[in-house]
Amino acid sequence: MSTNPGVVLILVAEPELREQADRVVAAAGLRPLAASAPLSRKAWSAAAAILLDDETARRCERDGLPRRDGVILVASTEPEAPTWAAAIAVGAQHVCALPAHDGELVRHLADAAETALEGPRTGRVIAVTGGRGGAGASTFATALAQIPSAALLVDLDPWGGGIDLLLGSESVPGLRWPDLSLRGGRLAWAAVRDALPNHRGVSVLSGARHGHEMDAEAAGAVIDAGRRGGMLVICDLPRRMTSAVAGTLDCADLVVVITTCDVRGVAAASASAPVLRGVNPNVGLVVRGPTPGGLRAAEAAEVAGLPLLAAMRPEPMLAERLERGGLRLRRRSPLGAAARAVLSVLPAGSQVRAA
Repeated sequence: MSTNPGVVLILVAEPELREQADRVVAAAGLRPLAASAPLSRKAWSAAAAILLDDETARRCERDGLPRRDGVILVASTEPEAPTWAAAIAVGAQHVCALPAHDGELVRHLADAAETALEGPRTGRVIAVTGGRGGAGASTFATALAQIPSAALLVDLDPWGGGIDLLLGSESVPGLRWPDLSLRGGRLAWAAVRDALPNHRGVSVLSGARHGHEMDAEAAGAVIDAGRRGGMLVICDLPRRMTSAVAGTLDCADLVVVITTCDVRGVAAASASAPVLRGVNPNVGLVVRGPTPGGLRAAEAAEVAGLPLLAAMRPEPMLAERLERGGLRLRRRSPLGAAARAVLSVLPAGSQVRAA
């Protein structure tokens, strides 16, 4: 169905708030079109953007209207918990208080109109897992997320203690997995981004200090939102094959296996490689030093039967730095160099090629 990039549907029950919304839409150079619920799916999908308030957002969610981009919830006061809950339920990308956030709403409407003309952006998904326990998969996933200017880091390990501790974002406010209640479906990236903690450009959905199983549909919805938002999505996976892990492996553009450069690490990676490739053929290996027995990274990759993405020498004082404020990549960091090497394979095509 074609989208009209010049029309904004106004589904706002409160008269004064509706007048304010009309004014802002006109200021953005777009045409406001008053509507009321129930709304047809055709009308819901055709507008460049849709403005809702709490009441109409809950009504549209109950009517089962499909999630779409360009949905914005407006309020007459600063949003509180019920407003955010309504926004997430309907898949709103932004929440704006009017008239305080008039300027923000104008920008959001302009972005929605531009997206309606040009189409959505598409990001990439990388799944990271350990060839053996303690190989450093979570640390490497955190490093990958710090290379671009912005990324989404998704913690899918219920027993990892929370990847926010590795990132150093444990004190940053925002939702963690135990706070998130989703039924799957399509989520707007901007709404997910605004709800999550952000630390130095990394939006992170972290686990908790106690075990909390991640729902597969919710994980898929969050990852899909990041991909459609044009983000690099990094997923830290446990070695156990949960339903969330299987779904993430299936949708990933690249699966990265981290192993230590010793006999036991390579043997464990060799055992897991066929299982991973049974879900996603696009699997590559990162080998982490030191090499106590003199085993070379290329030899480890050959034994594991996986293409070598990067060989990483030991990172000086890494454990101490992680204990003091989380990971921050240094200029000549071996970890950072290996992460950049892995990211460099993404534009090469759908199949991984050996480094």
